[in-house]
Amino acid sequence: MSRSVSTLRIADAAPRERFQVHTQRNLAELPQLAALSAAQRFEIEVVSSVLPFRVNRYVCEHLIDWSRVPDDPIFRLVFPQREMLDPEDFAAIAGLLRKRASRAEVAALANGIRATLNPHPADQAELNTAQVDGRRLDGVQHKYDETVLFFPARGQVCHSYCTFCFRWAQFVGDRSLRFASSRPELLARYFRKNPQVSDLLITGGDPMVMLAHHLESYVKPLLAPELEHLRTIRIGTKSLTFWPQRYVCDADAPELLRLLERWVRAGKHVAIMAHYNHWRELDTPIAREAIRRIRGTGAVIRSQGPLLRHINDSSDVWARLWNDQVRLGVVPYYMFVERDTGARQYFEVPLARGWEIYREAMKQVSGLARTARGPSMSTSPGKVEIQGVSELGGEKVFVLRFIQGRNSDWVQRPFFARYDENATWLDELEPAWGASEFFFEPEFRRMTA
Repeated sequence: MSRSVSTLRIADAAPRERFQVHTQRNLAELPQLAALSAAQRFEIEVVSSVLPFRVNRYVCEHLIDWSRVPDDPIFRLVFPQREMLDPEDFAAIAGLLRKRASRAEVAALANGIRATLNPHPADQAELNTAQVDGRRLDGVQHKYDETVLFFPARGQVCHSYCTFCFRWAQFVGDRSLRFASSRPELLARYFRKNPQVSDLLITGGDPMVMLAHHLESYVKPLLAPELEHLRTIRIGTKSLTFWPQRYVCDADAPELLRLLERWVRAGKHVAIMAHYNHWRELDTPIAREAIRRIRGTGAVIRSQGPLLRHINDSSDVWARLWNDQVRLGVVPYYMFVERDTGARQYFEVPLARGWEIYREAMKQVSGLARTARGPSMSTSPGKVEIQGVSELGGEKVFVLRFIQGRNSDWVQRPFFARYDENATWLDELEPAWGASEFFFEPEFRRMTA
């Protein structure tokens, strides 16, 4: 079997096999994928030698409009595209594959390329560490006072992989890049020593790849009476898009729903932080049924996702997404700016254009959908929102504010940057009116020293 067949990964969507990756499955076995040319398959192989690739039958059979490939947004959401790699890097990997170089040689080059793609954006590996009793907690991050992130070891995979994912480093097989923990008792001890923490975000990967009893084993120690200050349990997941069967017809779907209901009855605010990128993800009957069943447990579904060139860089797409979500009982929460990692050059949208898209979308929705904040950059200092563009003091400026900050005193403080129609991230902006730095930078330097 040729290399291009053996390395392309298709996850089987049969209920009992939803986590399985088949490394020997020919793409042509799926009728829709047989339409891909040999050149397209080779390009997928090249890019997926560097960035992770995984897709299941549900996505292929129900979400992708194959008559529009390669321009279909869901196709680009999950299938690697040639332009996601720098042309020189693409050519180098392609050359090795064409001459049938060893796996070790391909891996060595791929690892070198990955190192240039900022695998841990926003200084998360260095600055978000958590310690208890002088011991660093693997798989735990604590950036903001109120919220702790937990990466359960069993949840560090997804039903399919998004091509833009800022957590791509979790999935490339390099343990040194991976966040994961199998010690919920240490997390419980951390909460006991940090009573200011009110929110837990269980993240990944995707926690909803876990069986219900595994998910329960991670959370149960955190429901102890002495941890009453832990008021909110959030679960970051793409399962409502990639595998809504998780809540409807998986063997343990009833058990999972009962688990959410028990957490609600225990007095916790349970929030499913659903990642959506396009309204089509809501457009299947089973996706809507999954939403209905989750809401029936008392849990709240909040939606978030980045603004992505080639996928959703349209105010009409976002307006329809938010309107459809409100109709289904999902709360719009965030429009993010695509992070400075991975295939950033393929997806990034200038901040000025992002703000225009957000504003035009907001003009098309009612107040119930205007809960969506954005465009928001998750930067090293904190979440920075673009509030607008204005003329102040004779200069055109971006009006910015912190939604969250490493120092909570930064939150909601407006600050101003010189207008730059090409800038795509905070570090490309300069302070307005000739100032030498933004107000938070001296303290942030001390934090990172």
